Amino acid sequence: MYVVNVLLIILPVLLAVAFMTIIERKQLAAMQRRVGPNTTGAYGVLQPFADALKLILKENVIPAQSNKIIFYLAPVSSLICSLLGWGIIPFGPGLAISDFSLGILYTLALSSLGVYGILFAGWSANSKYAFLGSLRSTAAMISYELVLSSAILIIILVTGTLNLTSIIEFQESIWLIIPLLPVFIFFFLSILAETSRTPFDLQEAESELVGGFFTEHSSVPFVFFFLSEYSSIVLFSTLTSILFLGGYNLPLIFDKLGIIDLLVNIPSVVLGIKTCIFCFFFVWFRATLPRLRYDQLMELCWLYVLPIAVSFIVLIPSLILGLGLF
Repeated sequence: MYVVNVLLIILPVLLAVAFMTIIERKQLAAMQRRVGPNTTGAYGVLQPFADALKLILKENVIPAQSNKIIFYLAPVSSLICSLLGWGIIPFGPGLAISDFSLGILYTLALSSLGVYGILFAGWSANSKYAFLGSLRSTAAMISYELVLSSAILIIILVTGTLNLTSIIEFQESIWLIIPLLPVFIFFFLSILAETSRTPFDLQEAESELVGGFFTEHSSVPFVFFFLSEYSSIVLFSTLTSILFLGGYNLPLIFDKLGIIDLLVNIPSVVLGIKTCIFCFFFVWFRATLPRLRYDQLMELCWLYVLPIAVSFIVLIPSLILGLGLF
């Protein structure tokens, strides 16, 4: 039964990741007035499957001087870490593989372990461009882990729990994005850097015209990195909707409009809508913002965002104690 539950989560996630790729391409085409995928299947909806087939059938070329074991383990470990994060996501009341009491710490641990897959991919390929790409991406992810952890720590201090279901139930009266809007802003910046998305996609160096840490990976290993990146996007979009928009719940004010009665019988549809909103933001930023330089990214994190995050860690608990909200 446990294996069935895992498959019921993983298979829809992989399908969502596949369609996330075509949604991104169509959204970018619409925003930049280009022609998107429109020939493979109705309106191009089968394009992700055609792309997957093309990549799988490609020849897998391995650098002669590479460490072949780590070369293959790096993309596998990245994909596993991104998929394991779905194990504690509550899709509805009682709809989670594991309602872990320390769910947030589990998520942070997995996001930290994902750095090793990127670092090992660049190191094992024995390529200067791949290694430099892995160092850039790893530095960005480690830097913004501090900001991400600071934002989550504020939510823990406000809600008094590490359990995701309890955080969702805490927001039945009001979503946390309203009182914690500045926290949401630097949290969203940190997950953009965490998933190596524009404007923080430093592994794709324009001067080298290469993909970064996965430069030497082709065929199935490249597919694993591709799935890992887009699975992380959907996962962090879901996590954001849980932490700031109440997850699968709607505030009680919607009860007067009859919306809750309409959606409560369809598990996770509310969570899915909120997740799609944040996925839209990921693509919107890619279509709009230019890529930052490495020094600009480090300066933004260490000189601006991190001090603001630390100040909020002190300010918000002080306001809660001062106003007697505990």
